[in-house]
Amino acid sequence: MADVAVFYVQLRTCMLALLCGLALLGCDVQSIRELEEGLSTEADVRLRFGEPERIWPEADGAHTLEYNRQPEGHRNYMITIGADGKMSALRQVLTPHNFARIQAGMPMSDVRRLLGKPMQTVPFPQKQETHADWRYLDGPNTNDSKIFTVIFDSNSKVIRTFSVRDPSLDKG
Repeated sequence: MADVAVFYVQLRTCMLALLCGLALLGCDVQSIRELEEGLSTEADVRLRFGEPERIWPEADGAHTLEYNRQPEGHRNYMITIGADGKMSALRQVLTPHNFARIQAGMPMSDVRRLLGKPMQTVPFPQKQETHADWRYLDGPNTNDSKIFTVIFDSNSKVIRTFSVRDPSLDKG
C-alpha cells in the first residue's frame, strides 16, 4: 500500500513539473507573438519577459537581453535591442546549430554567451573538470527532452561536448 502512495506522490510531482513547464512555454509563445522585430521596444520586451538574467553589450551600441528557462524549461532566449531601442532579433539559442558551434578550446564565457545560463554546473575536482548542462528539446514533445553537456578543463576551456536523453524522463 505504501508503494502505491509513493507512486501517486511521484506521479503528481511529475505532472506538476510538466504543467509548470507547459505554462512557461505557453507564456513564452504568447509573448513572442506580441513582439515584432524593428517595432517592439526594450520596454515591450521587458513587459512580456521580465527582467533579463544578464545583459550582453554588442559592438554597435546594441545590447542583448538573456532570458533563461533553465532548469525546468527547454529554451533560452537572446533578444537583441538595437542602438535605436528597438528589438532587432529574438532567438531561442538551445539548438543543434549552436551546439555545433561549441569547439574544443573555447572559453567558458563564450559558451555562456552563446547558450545562456546552464541548468547546472557540476565541478569534478579530482578530474579537474567542470560539466555544464542545458536541457533542450530534440523534437516537438516533452518526451524529446535531452541534456547537452559541455565539459571544461581546469582553465575553463572546452574539452568536449555530448548529448544524452534527459534522465528525468526515466524517473517515477
